[in-house]
Amino acid sequence: MQHKATPDATLRKSLKARHMTMIALGGSIGTGLFLASGGAVAEAGPGGALLAYAAVGLMVYFLMTSLGELATFMPESGSFNTYAGRFVDPAFGFAMGWNFWYNWAVTIAAELAAATVLIKYWFPESHSAWWSLIFLAVIFALNALTVKGYGESEYWFAMIKIVTVVIFLAVGVLMIFGIMGGPAVGFANFTVGDAPFHGGFFAVLGVFMAAGFSFQGTELIGVAAGESENPRDNVPRAIRQIFWRILFFYILAILVIGLIIPYTNPNLLRGDISDIGVSPFTLVFEKAGLAIAASVMNAVILTSVLSAGNSGMYAATRVLFALAREGKAPRILGRVNRRGIPMNALLITTAVGMLAFLASLYGDGVVYNWLLNASGMCGFITWVGIAVSHYRFRRAFTAQGHSLSELPYKARWFPFGPLFAFALCIIVIIGQGADAFTGQEIDWKRMIATYMSVPLFLILWFGYKWIKRTKVVPLKACDLSSDASSDK
Repeated sequence: MQHKATPDATLRKSLKARHMTMIALGGSIGTGLFLASGGAVAEAGPGGALLAYAAVGLMVYFLMTSLGELATFMPESGSFNTYAGRFVDPAFGFAMGWNFWYNWAVTIAAELAAATVLIKYWFPESHSAWWSLIFLAVIFALNALTVKGYGESEYWFAMIKIVTVVIFLAVGVLMIFGIMGGPAVGFANFTVGDAPFHGGFFAVLGVFMAAGFSFQGTELIGVAAGESENPRDNVPRAIRQIFWRILFFYILAILVIGLIIPYTNPNLLRGDISDIGVSPFTLVFEKAGLAIAASVMNAVILTSVLSAGNSGMYAATRVLFALAREGKAPRILGRVNRRGIPMNALLITTAVGMLAFLASLYGDGVVYNWLLNASGMCGFITWVGIAVSHYRFRRAFTAQGHSLSELPYKARWFPFGPLFAFALCIIVIIGQGADAFTGQEIDWKRMIATYMSVPLFLILWFGYKWIKRTKVVPLKACDLSSDASSDK
């Protein structure tokens, strides 16, 4: 039974077009680009890294067009679980919602841990717990004030990242042609050793996995659509720009790194969050003669980490709110305050994020590492759910006699797009722990840590299905009304 919202107890539609665009972009630029890109070039060579990021970028583009079609026709703050529940099975929607909430609640903890490491670049003797509390308080405040507060903070966080990448690309191009930082490097580093492809198929596959994690967060626009002023205009505008931004910010950045830094450079392998001095961005800036590169990049990556935590808090809160409204979480979590903020859901999400972070401070961090590993696969499960939901939605739409001209935004290349995204996500999920099997003995501990979120998702799905006796929704019975959020 659905809990009907009263007029004074609904989310506020305060996100403007510029907020939506930056949320879509900001979600796709973070530590995956600033740090993991260097390891990708080192592992698979410049050509292998480009191939992997291009393939994942294409998959993400199709996923976002699928989500764009759903979110413009039916803007919902609990988009993933609502769509899955309506067009596939209420039990599938239940599992999707809790999977997504868990993913981002634990991600908050991961970002808090990363932020404390980054801040110690300037304050090495300070205590981690105090910094984590300060960062958590800032993120909580941005989400507790108004939804516009979240939108504004994400706008400026994303702007910092964009400016950094644009400057990086400009400096990189000048270096490639010898205008800055010494003689022209041209394509010389694409022929070093066995470049452009290094390590063979499994190396490229490994980078493919890492690239998938780098792009996670782009789906946040689907959650934000429910609080957009004009989702039927703002969401398609943001979606249309994603392809070119993925091409510009990721593919060109990987190309510049591969051209300027040889994949044999040992510093590329050390691009860890605790060693910002060897971020590939830092290496390029330092090679160009910019001495303060490490400190500047540390500040930029700190804003990226806070942005990810901020987005995680927002997304997890909204999905928990939607689950409560659909009767799939305690009803009290479906209430909002006078400012249109689901405060109870926000408090629970904050508490879980903080508890997960505290687990990293005590003992040897085993609990925290297991939580983090379990959440790692959740993003890919969400992507699978988006592809399946869109495929079923489009088939239900035509089965019920609707014309595609009725859709405010139509995803191109249907059904190839969602099927391609579905297939690649399944390959990533299956192959994620392939290295656990490559040794003489199976690394059971690594395998369980990698795959544990898959059986958890299946338990949620089939457990709810068994208890509630739900069935797959027939295409002609799918609820296509755009003003409700209940599962039939």
